[in-house]
Amino acid sequence: MQVGFIGSGNMASALARGWGEPVLCSDSGSGRAAALAQELGGEALSNREVAERADILILAHKPAQLESVAAEIGGAAKAVVSILAGKTQAELRAAYPGVPVFCVEPNTPTEVGKGVLAFAEPDEPVDADLHRQVRERFARLGAVVEVPERLLGVAGACMGVAPAYWALVVEAWVDAAVRRGMPVAAAKELVIGGMAGSAELLRHHDGDTLKVRRAVASPGGSTARGLAALEAAGVRAALSDAMDAVTG
Repeated sequence: MQVGFIGSGNMASALARGWGEPVLCSDSGSGRAAALAQELGGEALSNREVAERADILILAHKPAQLESVAAEIGGAAKAVVSILAGKTQAELRAAYPGVPVFCVEPNTPTEVGKGVLAFAEPDEPVDADLHRQVRERFARLGAVVEVPERLLGVAGACMGVAPAYWALVVEAWVDAAVRRGMPVAAAKELVIGGMAGSAELLRHHDGDTLKVRRAVASPGGSTARGLAALEAAGVRAALSDAMDAVTG
């Protein structure tokens, strides 16, 4: 199944690198398609040429370009997967009449096969075999979570933003350790390793956050004091405000 990308920005590139296959891709003149094709193999083509040769067309251009790109492609698209923020399946069908459409919200860890991808539940009947093939293709990049389309924005505010949020946490945590005398390289190794291991531990315990916290935080101990400091600093309120800011 040949995948084609309309747009070759950061998210499209992360998906393509995660699959690690020669790509068919286009851009709006930035040169990123040619760079991606040179990196992975494949070809940088026009939008229409990508659509004509791809079995699945991934829309990774700017959301405002939906209608203009669709007009350029005409009836060449066979199946469309949109990663365009805010665009619904109904809007995609209007732009690509008669073409099967899917909406996916990925995140950049797909580049290393550790992504989380929110997959909008079809709002109209779709070919079951095609639905399975599209899901399986994206499942090669990480965990696929199917959600109602109305919650796709919330899903993105959970995992789409996660690399940036965790990068900010790591930065602040490393800075705090360096202030206490820890060398930068060692602080990064400790903080990032602690984060990765904690994520696996939470998954092992089926997301039981209370169990994981209690296993570390002895009453009156240092971890308990640290957790109290985070609560006092408003970590829960900050994350709630961030969710509201992202989802509008």
